[in-house]
Amino acid sequence: MDTRPHVVIVGGGFGGIEAARALRRAPVRVTLIDRTNHHLFQPLLYQVAMAGLSPADIAAPIRHILHDVKNCDTLLGEVTAIDLAGRRLDVDRADGERSWVAFDFLVLAAGARTTWFGHDEWARSAVGLKDLDEAVEIRRRVLVAFEAAEAETDADARRRLLNFVVIGGGPTGVEVAGALAELGRFVLARDFRHVRAEELRVILLEGGPRLLPAFPERLSAYAAERLGRLGVEVRLGALVSDIRPDGVCVGEEHLPSATVVWAAGVGASPLTAGLGVPLDRAGRVIVAPDCSLPGHPHVFAIGDIAAYPHTDDGRPLPGVSPVALQQARFVARQIAADLQKKPRGRFRYLDKGSMATIGRSAAVAVIGRFAFTGLFAWLVWLAVHIFFLIGFRNRLMVLINWAWSYFTYNRGARLITGRRLHAGPPASWPHEHPPGP
Repeated sequence: MDTRPHVVIVGGGFGGIEAARALRRAPVRVTLIDRTNHHLFQPLLYQVAMAGLSPADIAAPIRHILHDVKNCDTLLGEVTAIDLAGRRLDVDRADGERSWVAFDFLVLAAGARTTWFGHDEWARSAVGLKDLDEAVEIRRRVLVAFEAAEAETDADARRRLLNFVVIGGGPTGVEVAGALAELGRFVLARDFRHVRAEELRVILLEGGPRLLPAFPERLSAYAAERLGRLGVEVRLGALVSDIRPDGVCVGEEHLPSATVVWAAGVGASPLTAGLGVPLDRAGRVIVAPDCSLPGHPHVFAIGDIAAYPHTDDGRPLPGVSPVALQQARFVARQIAADLQKKPRGRFRYLDKGSMATIGRSAAVAVIGRFAFTGLFAWLVWLAVHIFFLIGFRNRLMVLINWAWSYFTYNRGARLITGRRLHAGPPASWPHEHPPGP
């Protein structure tokens, strides 16, 4: 019987994978639980949605990633309940059975899910962008809309098919809108005989006063100007009042559309609701300075599932992968310190910058005190994302695909999958489930 302390990690995202790797030499046994068998490189999800990459280009099997972490087992299953006092998890396994998994230390890295700000009914007409299923569904809707428009003779119906609405002016919304405009005007319009590029209308709605609110104002203005050059209609201060199968309502105005992409907000995994600990408005666990749950020093929360307010300015850390990676390594050190009877430390985040692309050859980037725009920022963005992709095959394939798309304006992943061949959301949508465990 293995008597080593048992560390259970919930979630195979950036934080969960990094935590398992960081514990590879610790005198513990590790179990990583996730409801999918793959790790997903979420920053490039929008490229799958816009047919620039295939799903396998940005995902890798968790077991393969952790094959050299000898003290780590992987369990395919979904965590349905957490008993903090009893130190055990209720898990629905892939074989259909349910079992309890005991732990000595628990690392919650279950990630985030799409939040609809109290309007869950909007999920029937719009689609978020948090996992591969959603990315492939967006791709399907975009491609089917063009196919339907090719055969449509009614002007109003044709207009609705070629109107694409993106809601949310953060990095995801900006990247989707720019890539969608390029896909439609330079790739799809060239493939179809009866769809003209000027018929395409991409509308980006942002409720605040500017795009990319976390970036300097100069970069926000650049993003808006660059999107405008791509033909994207940017609307600021545009508060969505309703999303229906036939389009989006902004106040009293109705914007007809068969394809609506929701990039306006994320919330924590629903696992946090049953923990009985303080949560913020997004449902994230408000953690202690050592990333543990208040009153439960053996339980840690990292990444998108955690709210860390112990910063110099008092603002919680952003939900980005560098935060999850740094917290994962920090938590591994705290577990090792506990085993050695040493005092714990305080987590401090080293901000290495942030960036977002705005179509072909353009991006915005903030690295330390420096801010960049244009081609140089895009090259920095490309280098960073290639570097952080897991696996040489993924890096090589993504680099080849990007080079091919850049020089030819051609995208090889323009596949319509599934049996639905009409535009708009299916009646059974959404297949809502939170990403992560």
